[in-house]
Amino acid sequence: MSGPPEAGWLNLLIGLLQGVQLQLLRVLDALGLVAHAHGQPAWPWALRLSGENLLIDLGQARRLGLTVVLLSAALLVLVLALLWRRRRVWLMALATLLVVAAPWPEANVVLVPAYPTSFQSSPTGFTADSIERGRGLYTAQCVACHGTDGRGQGPLASTQPVWPPNLSGPLLWRRADGDLLWHLLNGMRDRRGNTTMPGFGSTLGDADAWALIDFMKAQGAGESLRAAGLWTQPIAPPDMTVQCGSKPPRRLGSWRGQRLRIVATGAEALPLLDDPRLVTVTLAPDAGASASQSGDCTVASPAAWAAFSLIAATTQLAGTQFIVDRDGWLRARGEPGKGAWSDDDLLCRTEQPPSSGARPLAPDGLGALIARMDAEPVRFVKGGFVH
Repeated sequence: MSGPPEAGWLNLLIGLLQGVQLQLLRVLDALGLVAHAHGQPAWPWALRLSGENLLIDLGQARRLGLTVVLLSAALLVLVLALLWRRRRVWLMALATLLVVAAPWPEANVVLVPAYPTSFQSSPTGFTADSIERGRGLYTAQCVACHGTDGRGQGPLASTQPVWPPNLSGPLLWRRADGDLLWHLLNGMRDRRGNTTMPGFGSTLGDADAWALIDFMKAQGAGESLRAAGLWTQPIAPPDMTVQCGSKPPRRLGSWRGQRLRIVATGAEALPLLDDPRLVTVTLAPDAGASASQSGDCTVASPAAWAAFSLIAATTQLAGTQFIVDRDGWLRARGEPGKGAWSDDDLLCRTEQPPSSGARPLAPDGLGALIARMDAEPVRFVKGGFVH
């Protein structure tokens, strides 16, 4: 879930690449200098800066980091040159020297192909309703090639020019959401320009395409859990409407910054005590089941029940518990009938070893699980950007 030991500065560098490009696009849009595609500003160039390759090639990442530092210093020197006329020539020469001395990284490492939608984000908010909508679209449009589990083993897979990719693997997660949208609507081609996947822009609207992406994310998370016993890529809980007593309904995502415990109701669900460290939300498959629950905050939604079943890779969701960290990532799953939490329940875990000064955690218990979640936050790069 996290990068190498140098992930602190590397995440800052990748975040800088993302922030600069997003702000540039917003400025161009405000000035009316870019077109719009699919309801959002379109990236006007064929290439963009990406941090995905920097995670693999740390040497190039260090070169880019040093280049950014030297260019920042050169810019500062140029500002001083404008203000200090007596030393302007020397300062201009120093700025030039800094630019020349910068160890520029290889362009093919930092620059990747871009599409008009590359910097677009999903308007759905990864909701349970959107995932359920995407389920039907996937069945109608994608199962024949990608298979019911997304592993590319559909009945028509062998007839395609290129074997369909495994959507439960890392490929889906390495692509920016905007790139996925573009490929869904416009298709994919190989280096020779031959079509390897048809576009569905004539049959899918923008909202349909985003819903399909939401479903593929949820399905991919569940398939990775089924295959590896872990959520190999971070996944957020599907957003849904929560009713807390007589208060106005609110979205699950509104609790961002607080830890959540989501409990699927059923005969297998153990009695829960209030815990000040967590906001507890009870999930029910329908209103009838919700009425029998004692939890203050409840969700009665077939779509939400189906979405969590998909992510948890189970058809028997009743009694399952989920823990969501402060940053809004699903981190742990407690199986039905299990009385105590253990380290094995942490299914979204860091790959970074703990620092030598870290105090070892207790082998089990909810407190130890929360402590480890807080000590090892998710560092997630998707499509070359930190999320």
